[in-house]
Amino acid sequence: MRRFSQRNHLVTLNDINITPLLDLAFVLLIIFVITTPLLEQSLKLALPTGGAEEQVKPRKEDLRTVEVAPQGFYVMAGRKMNINEVEASLVQAYRANSKLTVYIRADTKEQFGNVMALLDRCEKHGISRVSFGTKRDR
Repeated sequence: MRRFSQRNHLVTLNDINITPLLDLAFVLLIIFVITTPLLEQSLKLALPTGGAEEQVKPRKEDLRTVEVAPQGFYVMAGRKMNINEVEASLVQAYRANSKLTVYIRADTKEQFGNVMALLDRCEKHGISRVSFGTKRDR
């Protein structure tokens, strides 16, 4: 008789409460929704003012963002790179997608020597779609 009572006791352990699991999933979802926009821009840059709003926005797959720091290094896809690494990455992406647009973000304190070097490398490989990041005039 004792075995039977232990068996019933084990049967009640089959139910699992999933409420804490759902709470955890919602908290993680909220964290990812909040942090994803912050990951888009890796460098704090003071962008120059001006520029018009784009008429046709490129698709995300067609866009590569290159940030030029005032210290002279480049950041692409969250990685600090030199000009040769950026060039190789852009050429590889352009060969895979001929609609590639290079979006360049540079600080206002940048003397634009590094930006011109990047533009020369893009032109050398036939990458003609280039856009510059600016703050809008209000």
